Amino acid sequence: MARRKILFVNIILMLMVISLIVLPLVTIKNGKFVGSDDNATKAITQIDKNYKPWIKPIWEPPSGEIESLLFACQAAIGAGFIGFYLGYVKGKKNGNR
Repeated sequence: MARRKILFVNIILMLMVISLIVLPLVTIKNGKFVGSDDNATKAITQIDKNYKPWIKPIWEPPSGEIESLLFACQAAIGAGFIGFYLGYVKGKKNGNR
């Protein structure tokens, strides 16, 4: 009975995650999906036309695709670390039983 309940909760959670991914794509027509950095730069330049950044990045990726690749790798490594940690904690908890 507990396994069915866990399965039901997992299915509900998966449906919620899928809806979080799909709903913005379906409901927002002609939307621009840009990063927060681009939006912040645009907002700052609208407020102050003479704004100049006080620091420059040490290294800039040669293209947008490489920047996206690095961002995706960063997200994958973070998700892997969180998944590993949660599995480790759960395994340790089950080992103590």
